[in-house]
Amino acid sequence: MTYIQERGSTHVYHVNRMSKEEMDHMISLCVHEQPAYCVAACPFKVDTKEMLFYAAKGNFKKALAIYEKITPFPMILCDGCTAPCEAECKLCELGDGVSIREIERAIVRYGEPGRRSSVFRMRKKKKAAIFGSGLFPLFLAGELERKMYPATIYCQEEDYEGYIAAAAAHLSEADRKNEAKRLKSMDLSFEFGCSLDSVFIREKMEQADVICASEEIAQKLAPEETADTEIMLREQAGIVSGPTQSVMDAAFAAKRAALTVDLLVQNLSPHSNRGSEGAVPTKLYTNTEGIRGSERIPCGADGYSKEEAVEEAKRCIQCHCDECMKSCVYLSEYKKHPGLLAREIYNNTQIIMGDHQMNKPMNSCSLCGQCTVTCPNGFDMSQVCKSARENMVSTDKMPLAPHEFALMDMLFSNSDAFLCKPQPGYETCRYVFFPGCQAGAIAPDVVMDAYEDLCARVEGGVGLILGCCGAISEWAGRYEMTEKVNEQLKQELAKLGDPVIIAGCPSCMKQLKENTGAEVRGIWEILKEIGLPGKARGLEMPVAIHDACGARGDARTQDTIRELLTAMGCTVEDTEYSRDLSPCCGYGGLTAYANKEMAAKMTEKCLERSDAPYITYCMACRDRFAREGRESRHILELLYGDNACNMPDISEKRYNRLVLKEKLLKNIWNEELMMEKKDYTVAYTEDAIRMMDERMILKSDVEHVLADYRESQEAVFDEETKELVTRSRLGNVTFWVRFVETEEGYLVHRAYSHRMNIMKRVGQ
Repeated sequence: MTYIQERGSTHVYHVNRMSKEEMDHMISLCVHEQPAYCVAACPFKVDTKEMLFYAAKGNFKKALAIYEKITPFPMILCDGCTAPCEAECKLCELGDGVSIREIERAIVRYGEPGRRSSVFRMRKKKKAAIFGSGLFPLFLAGELERKMYPATIYCQEEDYEGYIAAAAAHLSEADRKNEAKRLKSMDLSFEFGCSLDSVFIREKMEQADVICASEEIAQKLAPEETADTEIMLREQAGIVSGPTQSVMDAAFAAKRAALTVDLLVQNLSPHSNRGSEGAVPTKLYTNTEGIRGSERIPCGADGYSKEEAVEEAKRCIQCHCDECMKSCVYLSEYKKHPGLLAREIYNNTQIIMGDHQMNKPMNSCSLCGQCTVTCPNGFDMSQVCKSARENMVSTDKMPLAPHEFALMDMLFSNSDAFLCKPQPGYETCRYVFFPGCQAGAIAPDVVMDAYEDLCARVEGGVGLILGCCGAISEWAGRYEMTEKVNEQLKQELAKLGDPVIIAGCPSCMKQLKENTGAEVRGIWEILKEIGLPGKARGLEMPVAIHDACGARGDARTQDTIRELLTAMGCTVEDTEYSRDLSPCCGYGGLTAYANKEMAAKMTEKCLERSDAPYITYCMACRDRFAREGRESRHILELLYGDNACNMPDISEKRYNRLVLKEKLLKNIWNEELMMEKKDYTVAYTEDAIRMMDERMILKSDVEHVLADYRESQEAVFDEETKELVTRSRLGNVTFWVRFVETEEGYLVHRAYSHRMNIMKRVGQ
C-alpha cells in the first residue's frame, strides 16, 4: 500500500480558488441579514422587529431603548408617526398587519427611559448655533447633542416647556412636560426670550462654527437663496435649515441636517458621502407557510393598555429567512447563517491562511447542495467549503488527518481492489458497469448478480470496472489526487473502447460525467428499458424513499427509481424533505470522517422524516441508516433479491472488495487471484473490533504491527493485564496493539493510534 505523505512544508503559496469578488457576490445572495420589511420601510431605520420582540416579552424598558436610538424625542415622534412600516408588515398578506404605531405609543408611555452614560462622550470643538423654534430646530438640537456638538439654542420662548409647546402643541400637557424634562437633561445651552432680529442673529453667528435655523429664520437671513431640501443647506449663507410641515418630515430632516453638519465641519461636501438615508429596499424572504393570519387587537381612543400592547406585539412573526438552516444540520449546529459562516471560512483561507478554528467547520459540510435548492437565491455553501478545502491543500495548510483514512481507502479501491475487464468474448464493449467502491464494500453479492444480469441481457458487451470514481479526493480538496484518478479511469475506459458507463451510484454518475467526458447512465435507467430481473421483489409494507445527494437536480433519476419501486409492488412514501430537498445521510463530503458527531446528527435528521423502512439508491446512505438501527435497502437489493452485509466494519468493507474481485475473476474470467495466507491466526475480542471501527483502525494495520513484532520481538509486558504491547509506524501514524499470544497465533484485546513518530536514542 502506498501511503500519503503528511504535509511538512510551512510555505505559503498565493492560491486563490475563489476571488474576493466571487465571495462577496456569494455572500450577497444570503438574505438572512437583510432588514425585515417593516424595518426597511422606516425612514429612521428603527429596528421594529427587535422592538416588538421585547414588547411581546413585556420588557418595555428595552423596547423603549431601541426606539430612543433613532430619536431624541420619542413622545413627539411616535405621536406624529405616519407608520409606513404597517403597510409592509408580512402579516398583511394573511390578514391584519401588526399595529406597530399603537405599540410604539404604548412603549413610549409605559417604558422607563434609559440613563445615558457620559463615559467616552467627548465634546467636539466646533460650536453650533440654532436659531428659532419648532419641530426642526428641536429635533436638530437633540441630534447635535447626541453627536456631542456644543450647541446653543436662541429662541423667543421663555422656558423649556414653552419651547416644547412651540414645536408640539398637539401633545397632552403631561407629555409636553415629560419631553421638556428630557430636553432640560440634555447637554445644551439655551438663551430664552431672544428678539431674533437680523442684527442679533448675525452677532451670534460670529460666535459659532455651524449655523442652523428654522425655515422662518433662514428666510430672513438669506431670502435670495433657495433651500436644497435634500441637504437643508443654503450654500452661500452657510445656514442649515429644514422643513416643518410634519413631525416625520422635521425629524427626518433633522437627522439629515446633523449629517450635513458633520460633513461641513470636516470641510467635506455636504452632497456626498451620505450613505443610505430613508427607507430602503429589502431582499428578505420570509416563508409564511403554516402561519395563520389573525385580527389585530382593537385599540381604544386612549391607546393600548400595557397588556394589550404585549398581546398585539406577540402577533409579530419576527420576519427572517432560515430556509437553509431549517433543513441543514450543518448550518443549524454551527448556529450561523451561510453568509456569516462563508465569510469566516473565506477569511480563514485567504487572510489568516493557517490551521485555525474554521478548519473543522469547512470540513464538516457534506457538500450535498441542499442549501442551494432551499435558499430562495441559490446560496451554495458547498462551493464555499469545497473551494476553501482546495485552498488550504494548495497552501499546505490543510492537515491530512481529517481525510486520510478515506483517501487511503480510495487508493486501496484503485490499486489492490481495482479491476477492469471487458466482458468475456469481447475485446471492446458498448457498455461498462461501474458499481462504485461502496457497493463492492457493502453489497458484493449484489454487484456480482447485477453484472451477470447485465452481461446476459444487454447487447454489445458490458465490461466491468471496480474502483473509486474520485469523489473522495475531490471532497477532500485534494485536486491533484482527483486528476490522477481521472487519468487512470480515462486510460482504462480507452482500453475498453470508450464505452457508455452504467453507474450503480448517483454520486459516481455525477463525478464520472463531469470528469471523464464519457456518456454515463444509471443502472436504473437500463433496467427500466430491458425490464426487471426475475428476482425483483418489493417489500410488503410501505417504504420511504431517501433521494441521494448525487441525484439532486436529476429529476429523471428520481422518477425512474420511483417507477421501478412501483413496478416491484412497493407502496412509496415521499417524505417532507425528498427529491431535490433531501438532506445528506452524513457520508457526503467526508463528514463522517472529519466530524463524526455532525455526521450522526445528519443521519438522525434523515431518519426522523418517516418510521417506514428506507429505500435508497446510494449504498453509503443505506449503510448509514442500517448503522442507526433502521431497516434500509438499496434498490438493487430488491431488484436482485439479495441482502447486503449488515453493517460491515471498515476492515470487512476492504475484505469484501478483495473477495468480490477474486470471485469475479474466478467465476467470469476463470482467473485465480492468489491472496496472501499466513501460517498463524489473528483473532480479535468484541471490544477490540468495536474500538478499531470507531477509531478507523483496520485489521490489516494491526496485522502489519504484529508482523513487525514477529521479526523484532519488541514489546512491553503489562504485569497487571498480562498483555503484550507493541507498536509500529505505518505512513503518518503509529499504531499500538495490546495482545496475548495463543497456540494458533494472537488474540488482540485493544488497538489505538497516534499521529506521532517515536525516535530511538543513539546506542539503543
